[in-house]
Amino acid sequence: MAAAFSSDGEAALRRELGAAAAPRSDLDGFYEMGRAAAFVRDGGFRRVALQFPDELLADAVQVAGRLEAATGAEMFVLGDTTYGSCCVDEVAAEHVGAEAVLHYGPACLSPCRKLPVLHIFGKQPLDVGRCAEAFRELYPEQQSCVVVLSDVVYAHAMGELEQQLCPEYPNIIFSKLVCGDPSGPAVPGEERKFGRQFLVEAAGGLQDYAMFYVGAEGLALTSFMLTWNRCPFSSFNPSTGRGRRETLNVSRALLRRLYLVERARDARVVGILVGTLGVAGYLSVLQHLRQLLCRAGKRSYTLAVGKPNPAKLANFLEVDIFVLVACAQNSLLDSSDFYRPVVTPYELELACNPAREWTGNYLTDFRDLLPGACAHVELPAAVPAEEAVPDVSLISGKMCATHLCDPPTSQLPPSTALACRDQSRALAEISPAASFLESRSWRGLEQQLGQTPVSKAVQGRRGIAIAYEDEGCEHP
Repeated sequence: MAAAFSSDGEAALRRELGAAAAPRSDLDGFYEMGRAAAFVRDGGFRRVALQFPDELLADAVQVAGRLEAATGAEMFVLGDTTYGSCCVDEVAAEHVGAEAVLHYGPACLSPCRKLPVLHIFGKQPLDVGRCAEAFRELYPEQQSCVVVLSDVVYAHAMGELEQQLCPEYPNIIFSKLVCGDPSGPAVPGEERKFGRQFLVEAAGGLQDYAMFYVGAEGLALTSFMLTWNRCPFSSFNPSTGRGRRETLNVSRALLRRLYLVERARDARVVGILVGTLGVAGYLSVLQHLRQLLCRAGKRSYTLAVGKPNPAKLANFLEVDIFVLVACAQNSLLDSSDFYRPVVTPYELELACNPAREWTGNYLTDFRDLLPGACAHVELPAAVPAEEAVPDVSLISGKMCATHLCDPPTSQLPPSTALACRDQSRALAEISPAASFLESRSWRGLEQQLGQTPVSKAVQGRRGIAIAYEDEGCEHP
């Protein structure tokens, strides 16, 4: 009976691991080696970082070797990104002193702050004929107004698809990829979102168009559907070769997000999660959120935890809600498994800025909220507490205030308590948040340098935890 629930570990020790994914045979075409080498040579870069997602790491060694031979530059492979693999990891690149980054695989196309970047998406195969056939099945009326979007890994085939469909559909529009901020001001009817750019010339605007997406279901498609929620969506999955009308209930998804707005309105302590260190403008939006929360009378703490997960965020039980500052694709975090909800900067603005009203348009790019952007809304003037109009929370049913208070005029921090730091009599500020965390019973691993006696190394147990080799001698 015992053998059914335990073993001696022999099978685990002798198990053979499967071979890793075989490198591709068409490296030059798939990874556009010529374009990458020209980028390095023309820029005069001597140290270059190559960022690969997990599914392409099998090719990293060969790609780096060929680029070094072609350019003479030193290549560094970034295998594990700090945040989402769709964002350029400038922090890891700066650790090796890289002068530029070659980003491979799917990308959110968010503009970077410092380093020059070349995006190489990888030319994933696409059956253009089958895709065109699926489009005709979904839109039998040839006068249909449709905007074609695609995942970046299939952008190389959009030109061929356009040649097949444009003669039949005069009102079809193909979006173009734009890496970085587009140059020049936008013209009337032009859409610039998620690294895509297209011009709508119809009198009714974009709401008269349908959207056709080429790519698999994922965060990119979800962001598109929430942002352009007034347009019907359909998609073609190249992996299955099938097209379908998207049945995601956008209204239900929006109701879920608006519920999180009410949770943010009731929150007293907000944790600002830093979900990117490479997207341009992230420092500005952090400052903007801190100012907004301060004016709304809420406490805020900025947390850099890498990729957020329930275990990490569960360590901050005093936080009522988190706001994630990340790229447009990674902002919509499904927090149903988390102890506290996670909202986007736009949802926090809906909760805390009385001047911002829900218009039906959803924003996932935090740069749209900054001063000078298309969707920026100035904070209104402060209202005295006795003149403020009270509101009732839709979550708890309690009375709550919706007005903004005056920002603190003093430049001193909220706590002015001072303590002696060391024997040099240097003074240090005591932070209430730090004092609270100091009082916790669990603090993690403490080094205790100089307090632990030095002992000689001894041989430990051998084997695996389920059955050490010497267990039979100690427990007869």
